[in-house]
Amino acid sequence: MRLAADWLARPGLRAVVAALGGACHFVGGCVRNTLIGAPVSDIDLATPLLPGEVVRRLEAAGLKAVPTGIEHGTVTTVSTGVGYEITSFRADIETDGRRARVRFSTDLAADAARRDFTMNALYADPDGTIIDPVGGLPDLKARRVRFIGEPQARIREDYLRILRFFRFTAWYGSDIDADGLAACAGLAAGVDGLARERIGHEMRKLLAAPDPSPAVAAMAAAGVLARCLPGADPAPLAPLVHVEGATGAAPDWLARLAALGGEDPEARLRLSRAEVRELETMRRLIAEPLPPAAAAHAHGARAARAM
Repeated sequence: MRLAADWLARPGLRAVVAALGGACHFVGGCVRNTLIGAPVSDIDLATPLLPGEVVRRLEAAGLKAVPTGIEHGTVTTVSTGVGYEITSFRADIETDGRRARVRFSTDLAADAARRDFTMNALYADPDGTIIDPVGGLPDLKARRVRFIGEPQARIREDYLRILRFFRFTAWYGSDIDADGLAACAGLAAGVDGLARERIGHEMRKLLAAPDPSPAVAAMAAAGVLARCLPGADPAPLAPLVHVEGATGAAPDWLARLAALGGEDPEARLRLSRAEVRELETMRRLIAEPLPPAAAAHAHGARAARAM
């Protein structure tokens, strides 16, 4: 099976592949999204080459190599104005729920085994040939967000994977995977140790999904939502999503956050000052609603829709 994608033929990408001597694979979201017909934003590569060798080969080909995460094996290069991350195959030596100590590897299967979900561990050769070391293709076809191996073990490696489970389910899942949900519920306390910035980043992406309401409801039932945003109520989310669809409005994560409510989202999700101002306006309108036309005139259509 091969990918059929225009991005495979980009001259800048082909220059990167050539610089690495073809010793690389496309991996993750670019493969997953191409297979389901979703937009592809970032193109990441994995390689059996060591980071130093990646840098040497890129520079020999006249490409700038930036060691953006070289201690974890990641080198970034820019070719024809587009950035590409190239990460050496890795295996985890030690994890503490937030970060991992890794060793570099030449084994693609070991690299796949340390990833989070089966649909994110799909690789493709430079010619587009698919490599599926952990059974991601059937899961992707079924729109099943499933942890690789034992869910509790994957979560204990990085508790952010709890939030990613709900985010990926909102974007790519058809139903909630029962084993994954049980593992997230059982280990929900691990969310308390995550940086607020990381939680806020995941919540933005989750709430920006076309319809995040089933995933957020499951998140609440698992006891995870209360750890991210105490007092949040997922019940108003589905009606808001319906209104957005009926009016042709694009998904609006901040309006959805306003509908959820909750205690101190500004600090708990590390919102920007501009986001805080907009959120406060939306929450005032929810508490003391004006007629929709008046609210839109006074505060804009975005704020009025949050009512």
